[in-house]
Amino acid sequence: MADEATNRAAFEIQAGYCDAMAAPVTARIARALGSGTTCASATGRRVLEWPGEPVADALVLRLIGGLHALHRSGQDPALSAMFAGGPVEPAALDAVLVRHDAALLPWLDGPPQTNEAARSAGLMTGLLHVVAADRLPVEVLEIGSSAGLNLLIGRMRFDLGGVETGPRDSPLLIRPEWRGPPPPSAQVRVASARGVDVAPVDVRDPAQAERLAGYVWIDATERQARLDTAIAMVRADPVALDRGDAADWVEARLAEPQPAGVARVLMHSVVWQYLPPVTQERIRKAMDAAGARASADRPLAWVMMEPNRDLHRHEVRVRRWPVGEAMELVALTHAHGAWVEGLAPPYETRDYVMRAAPAG
Repeated sequence: MADEATNRAAFEIQAGYCDAMAAPVTARIARALGSGTTCASATGRRVLEWPGEPVADALVLRLIGGLHALHRSGQDPALSAMFAGGPVEPAALDAVLVRHDAALLPWLDGPPQTNEAARSAGLMTGLLHVVAADRLPVEVLEIGSSAGLNLLIGRMRFDLGGVETGPRDSPLLIRPEWRGPPPPSAQVRVASARGVDVAPVDVRDPAQAERLAGYVWIDATERQARLDTAIAMVRADPVALDRGDAADWVEARLAEPQPAGVARVLMHSVVWQYLPPVTQERIRKAMDAAGARASADRPLAWVMMEPNRDLHRHEVRVRRWPVGEAMELVALTHAHGAWVEGLAPPYETRDYVMRAAPAG
């Protein structure tokens, strides 16, 4: 159980992450909250008395998300001046918590739910490896879809180290800084895309879309513009997004008939750490069982972009059936997709240790 000192220290830890990711405004906000928050508001009391693990629970990001959303609403000029790059005084920020206590308190009820469309760069890198081998259209099944923005993967245009795929007239271009050798050259055709989330975000609802935007740091203007474009695409042509348990959903989808001439692909990004070990194991067993049934005209693949906490990096790994290979490490990537580093074969094929880990 945390104490006040531990909870305050979490703000400095998050500020360090912000420094490393070139987010100086968010870093200043985090530091001021860490030193200046008092029990004058119910929000402040709950933060200082937080009973769990503040870093793993993303406590700081919950509160900063609420403050950013408040800034975006234009309700508090003093707060907006801070978010605009002005001085951030701890006492003044604590006064904001008091003034907007009722609006900010609910932001502490659940973890941040971001949906960074640029992470699709890592996922598409994995899909290119799948399609280059099978030369078939893909049926995408995504877990932890949040608002379903990565389910737009078949509607986005990609430039990955000079390898282009996706519709040329797409309003959303994903072109990360590319490092290392390019991925296989192939044209990925997404026959269908469907996802699940335990608490899906419906961005057709302005309030839910605004909440999603609140979690994007004020410093990340490119990410915000990308989010706005992706939301507009979902509103124009909604994605297939279910509410449910990831293991239940995967088991049900894998039990459905698979069309001949289509590769079925399970994909996910920065979600595995949030799944209980029993859920992880059920999904692993379901994929192994489905893989045993896979054939050349009905192949199965697993594409993931997940953090390796032991090595402090984000990895893109691919496993394909019926070839029966272990998961191949095909690329490394920035947490938000700003860059992707392609790796050269022979690929590392040790089994990926898919276990729960604290969020960083």
